[in-house]
Amino acid sequence: MDELELLKKDWQKQDKSYPKLSYDDIYKMILKKSSSIVKWIFIISIIEFVFWSFISVAFRDTESMKHFRELHGENILVPIAIIGFGILIYFFIAFFKNYKRISVTDSAKALMENILKTRRTVKQYVAFNIIYLIVCFIAALFIEFDKNQELNDHLSQASANGEIFKFYAIFFATVFIALVLLIGVFLLFYWLVYGILLKGLNRNYKELKKLEI
Repeated sequence: MDELELLKKDWQKQDKSYPKLSYDDIYKMILKKSSSIVKWIFIISIIEFVFWSFISVAFRDTESMKHFRELHGENILVPIAIIGFGILIYFFIAFFKNYKRISVTDSAKALMENILKTRRTVKQYVAFNIIYLIVCFIAALFIEFDKNQELNDHLSQASANGEIFKFYAIFFATVFIALVLLIGVFLLFYWLVYGILLKGLNRNYKELKKLEI
């Protein structure tokens, strides 16, 4: 049982004529915990961005990346990356503003509203990352079909043999499975990291509602 629960139980058991732990004491404890959680959401989002930036640089010279450069895929992938970077900057600023806003909150009602805003921002952030992953996958497929002569030769051969449907079925089934697995890994990561933090915020929100009743 965490410190807030112990304090709340102690507060509820006390003689109401001689309160040792006030409403303000409980509120300040919830405020402190909420501020800490939102700060960690901001920090982890930055760490996540740095990690993926490092991965992209570290794997820049792999065969797959060289393959896309040979197909001049940067013409499509670079603009997508720039747009994605700009949106991520927006979320980092939003997370930081959420932290600062909660840190100076002076009422339970305002804190509840800020917790809801933070939850909404985190959910939007996760949704953006999943959508961005899907967009990158679609862009990569477009580059392959548009620029990859070897793939087009296989398509022509399959068409000549009357196996074009079989070719597309196997190709897109493979791509779909790979995409689902990748999205599953991302969602598991977000559930383990941001999901746990959001659960903490949800608990704080419920405690605030009890205090306001």
